[in-house]
Amino acid sequence: MVPEPDEEIDENHNAVRERTPTACAGVRSLDQFGTKWRLRILYNLFEGDHRFNELKRASGASSYTLSRVLESLEEDGIVDRRVEPGPPVETHYSLTQKGEALEPVFDAIDQWSTEWIAETDEGPSV
Repeated sequence: MVPEPDEEIDENHNAVRERTPTACAGVRSLDQFGTKWRLRILYNLFEGDHRFNELKRASGASSYTLSRVLESLEEDGIVDRRVEPGPPVETHYSLTQKGEALEPVFDAIDQWSTEWIAETDEGPSV
């Protein structure tokens, strides 16, 4: 199955990592969580464990997109996958300690956005 054009999975993700091996820590950290789908999925996992279909509904991602991003987050050590034998087989996703450590980062971004990005995107709200 080919993803819809607007659902490219971490487009050029590996290429960017290869081109910027000596980037500062901030830039390298964005490789771990800074894409559209990664952000949406992580945001939902801050609430706690979720099954695949729960994450699909909450994030709006297609099954293909969600499975690829979850696989990538698992490889990066941010998300943990737990399979409970069935029937039906249940797959649960949760944040690892590394993933949970991102919550204050998301809070800081939210605070910055509230202060500096007006709802109409006209600039600082100060």
